[in-house]
Amino acid sequence: MATRDIYESGFDEDVRTESSANQCPECDGRVTTNAVETVCEDCGLVIDEQRIDHGPEWRAYDDEERERTGAPLTAARHDRGLSTEIGRGTDAKGNEIAGQKRRRLARMRREQTRGRWRSKAERNLAHGLGEVRRLASALDLSDSVRDQACQLFRSAQNEDLLRGRSIEAIAAASVYGACRCNGLSRLVDDVSEMARVAESRVTNAYKTLNEELGLPAEPVSPSMFVPRLASDLECPDEIRQRARALAEQAEERGVTTGVHPAGFAAACLYKAGREEGRWLTQSEAADVANASKATVRAHRDTLEERVA
Repeated sequence: MATRDIYESGFDEDVRTESSANQCPECDGRVTTNAVETVCEDCGLVIDEQRIDHGPEWRAYDDEERERTGAPLTAARHDRGLSTEIGRGTDAKGNEIAGQKRRRLARMRREQTRGRWRSKAERNLAHGLGEVRRLASALDLSDSVRDQACQLFRSAQNEDLLRGRSIEAIAAASVYGACRCNGLSRLVDDVSEMARVAESRVTNAYKTLNEELGLPAEPVSPSMFVPRLASDLECPDEIRQRARALAEQAEERGVTTGVHPAGFAAACLYKAGREEGRWLTQSEAADVANASKATVRAHRDTLEERVA
């Protein structure tokens, strides 16, 4: 007899018959299990139900539109985004809520706020991450940079670097450190202005993060600031390209070592504008770079002496 005549060639994945050891506790009948429940075939007793759904985690009203059932985990919130928020005024369908129910929801919201944080450290973490999100939004940073800054703030708290320092300063330093690690042209005063914290406190906090956590931050070059300053000054492409070439040549010859990168980039734009016939003033170039006119003149002279 052939093997195919002995063994079955197919089976149903949703329904399978258990072994004789698993019998019905009522009538000792045969028990079968499908994708939903475990049932006795003889007496119909439901032994187990509501099993784990191993299907996809989205709900689809249309094959082209699939909506996931929840937001993914995020490092931008202290609880990874798993907490719930109690709304105000309207229900999930947008209908107005009666006054008695609104008062009940207000009491529930108050109790939820009181029990949201298990410790003072978690409260500080929530406050710091909220400040990081605000700064990232004010500086128009991407979500990936924002998440890196939030993770940097978490690392600073885990290393006990918040002791004796302002939470706002550490949050601003985390945002600046994430920008430096990603090669973004952001100055310390840009971040401190949005953070409403003194530049010296942000600078000291960033030095602490850089020393204690070993940030992979690369030195900022003037060529990185040329596109941003050119956009602020509304310079044409010819001036921007010429200024970028001047900055790159100066970097290759080692002229930009130890200089203010934004000020040097402003000097490159000023010199390129004069060469192209646009009378860009030193005051305009210095204002967008947050530098002095003397700095722009000094770097302009260095470009004329050392760079063609």
